[in-house]
Amino acid sequence: MIKIDNAVPKKSWMDTPPDLSEGKFCYPAKAKTLDYLGLPNGRDWSPADEDWQLPENWQQIIHEGFKERLDKYRSLKVFMDICVRCGACADKCHFYIGSGDPKNMPFLRAELLRSIYRNDFTTVGKLLGKFGGARKMTPQVIKEWFSYLYQCTECRRCSVFCPYGIDTAEITMMGRELLNLLGVNINWIKDPVANCSKTGNHLGIQPQNFKEIIEFFCEDIEEITGVKINPSFNRKGAEILFVTPSGDAFADPGTYTFMGYLMLFEHIGLDYTLSTYASEGGNFGLFTSADQMKKLNAKMYHEAERLGVKYILGGECGHMWRVINQYMGTMNGPANFLETPVNPITGTVFENAASTKMIHIAEFTADLIKHNKLKLDPSRNDHLKVTWHDSCNPARAMGMLDEPRYVLKSVCNNFHEMPANTIREQTFCCGSGAGLNTEEIMEQRLRGGLPRANAVKYVHDKYDVNTLACMCAIDRAALPPLMDYWVPGVEVTGLHELVANALVMDGEIERTTNLRFEDLPGAEGDSDE
Repeated sequence: MIKIDNAVPKKSWMDTPPDLSEGKFCYPAKAKTLDYLGLPNGRDWSPADEDWQLPENWQQIIHEGFKERLDKYRSLKVFMDICVRCGACADKCHFYIGSGDPKNMPFLRAELLRSIYRNDFTTVGKLLGKFGGARKMTPQVIKEWFSYLYQCTECRRCSVFCPYGIDTAEITMMGRELLNLLGVNINWIKDPVANCSKTGNHLGIQPQNFKEIIEFFCEDIEEITGVKINPSFNRKGAEILFVTPSGDAFADPGTYTFMGYLMLFEHIGLDYTLSTYASEGGNFGLFTSADQMKKLNAKMYHEAERLGVKYILGGECGHMWRVINQYMGTMNGPANFLETPVNPITGTVFENAASTKMIHIAEFTADLIKHNKLKLDPSRNDHLKVTWHDSCNPARAMGMLDEPRYVLKSVCNNFHEMPANTIREQTFCCGSGAGLNTEEIMEQRLRGGLPRANAVKYVHDKYDVNTLACMCAIDRAALPPLMDYWVPGVEVTGLHELVANALVMDGEIERTTNLRFEDLPGAEGDSDE
């Protein structure tokens, strides 16, 4: 049983060392992975070790790295200076709510860096030291950074409530960049980044294997619906390049979401292609450094240019969309070699994507439904009582709030919202984003996911909700164990799995099961026969 200690600490936060016992830290990146990525100080070590084998001049590296980023990113300098520690963000972080640890209050997590900033870069800090909120860089500070910067999912919920608009997620990002300069990073982030550099996706799936996986999906779809689907791969001249997270090709329940995409595109006769080389929409570079983020985002656009498509359609992902919506324009620049997206079925021009030339599958499907281009039978989902989890990055980072709800209400008859202060812009995180969806910190993940689970439990108890829908690959991987622990009986699904279940395809056989080969309502007798 997880217990939360909200007692006032006996020592000052500066004098309280981080807990780096087993189960309280993510495993570090392997030396070979750092070497492949060209990152410094690759070695075999453990956060539980006393000696972290830092470079000999590690303090100078941090100081110069901090200075470089203060000069390069105006937002970091502003965020370091303007916080008044008012505490408006204190109880808004899911990790603080779930752990009771004061250093998980967003302003105090930021203070871990800000105290070094004051010591090294402000006159007040240099003169007053600890009385001015400053402290010197020590090995314990590095350990503290590692512990708490990897207890932040960069969800940005705290920024919604900050009266000054401080984005603590960007402070976490900068802190992680500084740790990377010392070779202090985690395996669950660096392995996907290395895999994406090698094979085009986080999971290291080879091109031929990616193609085989999609073909298996098509076989299942044909068995369920009687409709044969033949997606194209690496086809030059297609109108649209479709890119989605590799998690949808690899792990349930994301696989059913991918099947939903394939059925939707077949139903409307979309001229699209999949790439076996840019087979990843997600971007773990966001959790590594701006340079890695830029590199991994660029691969989709290079492939779109190579294939000569008009624009890119993106699947249900979280960090892919945060990168596209917040950073693409200034990071990789306007994609002027592509066209402003136009829905070829409805004629709708997506002016919001005039720069990025990339649109979200939820807004694409919502547009199809609005123009009556889909044949839907929502009663096929009547055995489901559904609530909607606003995935942090599409919701807060790009304002994708109404489109998925419009789709969901069109394909499900039983929909119930969670409490207002837990959804939309104020949505709670799954507790495993920003590279924290790793097994060795399962207790921390369950703690971080408690606020979201508590809101699900509310609608589960009040409305008998049994399904939690979302549109993020990390959510689809992280939420099932969260539900199993906190709200047993609630299943997790992607948006387009529900769309596919309701979709009445031309030439389909009588549907008796959903995409999971579970009986549809009223079809149990048919399947038994």
